[in-house]
Amino acid sequence: MRILYVDIDTLRPDHLGCYGYARNTSPNIDAIAAEGVRFTDFYCSDAPCLPSRAALMTGRFGIHTGCVGHGGVNAEMRWEGRERGMADFNGRYNLPAVLRRGGLKTASISSFPDRHGAWWFNGGFDETYNVGKRGLEPAHEVIPLALDWLERKKDTENWFLHLHVWDPHIPYRTPESYGKPFADEKLPDFWMTREILEDHRRHKPGTHCAVEVTGYHNTPDPETPRQITEIKDLEDFKTMIDEYDTGIWYADQQLALVFDKLKEQGIYEDTVIIISSDHGEDLGELGCYCEHGEADYITTHIPLIIKWPGCAKGAVSGGFHYNVDLLPTLMDLIGDIPPFTCNRVVGKPNPVVYDGESFAENVRTGADGGRDYLVVSQCAHVCQRSVRFGDWMYIRTYHDGYHLTESEELFNIKEDPHEIHNLAEEYPEVCWHGAWYLERWVADNMLSNIYNYHEDPMWSVIAEGGPFHCRGYLYDYCKRLEETGREECANRLRLKHPHELTERY
Repeated sequence: MRILYVDIDTLRPDHLGCYGYARNTSPNIDAIAAEGVRFTDFYCSDAPCLPSRAALMTGRFGIHTGCVGHGGVNAEMRWEGRERGMADFNGRYNLPAVLRRGGLKTASISSFPDRHGAWWFNGGFDETYNVGKRGLEPAHEVIPLALDWLERKKDTENWFLHLHVWDPHIPYRTPESYGKPFADEKLPDFWMTREILEDHRRHKPGTHCAVEVTGYHNTPDPETPRQITEIKDLEDFKTMIDEYDTGIWYADQQLALVFDKLKEQGIYEDTVIIISSDHGEDLGELGCYCEHGEADYITTHIPLIIKWPGCAKGAVSGGFHYNVDLLPTLMDLIGDIPPFTCNRVVGKPNPVVYDGESFAENVRTGADGGRDYLVVSQCAHVCQRSVRFGDWMYIRTYHDGYHLTESEELFNIKEDPHEIHNLAEEYPEVCWHGAWYLERWVADNMLSNIYNYHEDPMWSVIAEGGPFHCRGYLYDYCKRLEETGREECANRLRLKHPHELTERY
C-alpha cells in the first residue's frame, strides 16, 4: 500500500473548487476529489500550526498532550515520566509510527519541525527532509524532493509520504513571474463592506488587524512584495484575497507534478491520496486578516479529501470530524497492524486510548456520519475554546489577544459563514447549550488524561502571561495605537490587561 498525505498549510476549504469556490484555484486537487470522498465538516481540534499537527500525529487533544501554544511550556509535549521507554510516545504510537508497524516505509518532506522546534514530529518517520527555510520556501523548492523520493522508491510497494507545502501561508511567496492570475476576476463572495472595514480599522486592534496585517506593524518587506500590509479600502481587501488564492493555485500547479509522477510510474490508481491542512485562515473575519488566530469556524475548519482505492468515489460526506480522528481511521482502513514490541513489553497491545474516533466507514461508503458536536481550541494568539454543533459556532474567549473580543460569541454558520453577526445576546439559550457542551468536554477530558497531568494547559498559558503571540507586546502596541488615532482602543486594552503593561523582554 502506498499513501501520499498532502499537507497544504493554511488552506481554507471554501477557496477550493471542489468545495464550491467559483475561481479556478485548484483544478488538480478538484480532480482528486472527484475520485474520492470530500468531507464537508472536518476540523482541527487545536489551532494553529503546532497544536494542530501535534493533535493530528498523536490522535490526542491538546488538553491531553499539553501542546496547545507556540511558545513557553505548552509548546512542548508533556513529559511521559517514569513510564517512558527507550522510545517515547511519538516513536511508538503516533501516526507514522503506527503505519511503520503496518509495514510501510515512512517519510516526511517538511520544514515544520524546524520552524516550531517540534522535533517530536519526526518520531516514527524513517526519513525526514527539510528544505531549511523554516516555512518560507515556495512549493517549487519542495516538490523536487518529493519527485526524487518517488523515483528512488519506485520499486517500494508500501510507503507513507507526508508532503508539506506552505504557499497559502503569509508571507505570500508565489514567484512574481507567475503574475496575478486573479487580478481581473471579481471576488465570488464580496462579503466585506466599507462599513465593516471601517469598524475593523477603528475598533478591532491586535496583531494581524486591518491596520497591521503582518503583525503589530504595517511595514512592507521588499523580500515579499506580494504581501499586503494594511487593508485601507475594499481594493486592498480584494488584493489580499487575490494573493491568497494565488498561493493556493500555485501550490496546486506544483502538486500536479507529483500526481503526474505517480501516473508515470503506473501506481496512481493504486495510491491512497489524502489532502488536508493544519488550519484555515481568517481573511477579514472577526477583524483578523491573513492570520489563523482564533478558535473560530474559519480557522478551525479544514479540507479533507481521501482517494482510497476500492472505497467511495466522487462522494461528499457530511458530519463532524476532528483531525485527531484520522489516525484511528487509517488503522481501521489498513487493518492488521501489529502491536508495538520491545525488550520490555514484547507483544503488549497498544496501551493508548486515542481521542480520535474512526470514520473508516464514511471513507468506504461516502455516507454521512460523525460526532454530535466538536470542541476546538486556540491558545497561541488568543485563549479560546469553541463548540461546533448544529448550524452554530459558540466561542468562549478567556484571553482576547488584545483584540477586544467579547467573552461570548455565537454565529449561525449556515447563514453567516463569515461570522459577521454575533447572536449571543439574541439567542442566550443556544449559548447555554454550547457552554454545557464545553463544560462537559473539559470535565471528561481532564478525567481521562493518560499522562496523569491534571492541569488544564490553557490556564497554564494564561498563567505564563497570555498567548505567545501577544505576550509582552501591549506596552509598545498601546503607544502605536495612540500614534495612529486609536486612543480609545489603547485605553480599553490598558483597563482590560493592566498586569500585562510591561515592556517586551
